[in-house]
Amino acid sequence: MSKTFRLQIITPERVFLEDDAEMLVVRAPDGEIGVEAGHAPMGIATEECAIRIKRNGEWREAAASDGFVTVTPDQVLMMVQTCEWPEEIDANLARRNEERAREIMRQRRSMQEYIMAKSMMARAMVRLRVSTRTHKN
Repeated sequence: MSKTFRLQIITPERVFLEDDAEMLVVRAPDGEIGVEAGHAPMGIATEECAIRIKRNGEWREAAASDGFVTVTPDQVLMMVQTCEWPEEIDANLARRNEERAREIMRQRRSMQEYIMAKSMMARAMVRLRVSTRTHKN
């Protein structure tokens, strides 16, 4: 059995990654899920998170929005709104977005604004976390 699978991560703007991988770790609503070659077929919703990708024995982390992952034994397709490598993230912009989201949440204008601000804050926090660290296993 192959120790790698084909990983595709697609956003509306670009093909973020298309390569062979040894493992993918994402966060679903009920916890983290790790996928390796030969994994049972499944479809899962993902949350805003720092995804971890192992390729050629090296781990790399990226900030991803919520989305959907389909898994087959030899292929994984991840569809998200955004996905960024640490070097693509503007940490200052992420900090400003986090502060703006916190202010909107404090004002409590409407439930819709609160939910949108909560999502905005989660994205900013993930982007900051990914931009300031590297993950090695």
